[in-house]
Amino acid sequence: MLKSIKVRDYMTHHLVTFRSDTDLFLAADRLLEHRISGAPVVDSQGHLIGMLSEGDCLRAILSSAYYDSAGGSVSSFMSTQVETVSPEADIIEVCQRFLRDKRRRFPVVEEGVLIGQISRRDVLRAVKAFAQHDADQPPEV
Repeated sequence: MLKSIKVRDYMTHHLVTFRSDTDLFLAADRLLEHRISGAPVVDSQGHLIGMLSEGDCLRAILSSAYYDSAGGSVSSFMSTQVETVSPEADIIEVCQRFLRDKRRRFPVVEEGVLIGQISRRDVLRAVKAFAQHDADQPPEV
């Protein structure tokens, strides 16, 4: 049953992350380089303190156009209200949250520390793996 599949089993472990003092243009370059639309911002102990998205970068560019002050650090533009999930959450719960909250990804946090990220694509992988497992099982007699 899909409820037995946990976020921990399908989350991405190796993430691009930023520190709050990372230069905004460097962060934007890394988003482009890795072809990702956002990344978590963590402190020196790995605690999640925010998220930086393409939208945050666009807002920074627009702001700099108005005030003629380009650049700054990630901390000035990141979102600090971040919805997270537990590594023990089941895939169905996360799927419901993706649809309800219109999110593409959730950081996975354990005891305040960022340990991964789960995306819509990861959930689809879990469902595919589950369906293939069911197809490989002999029919019950």
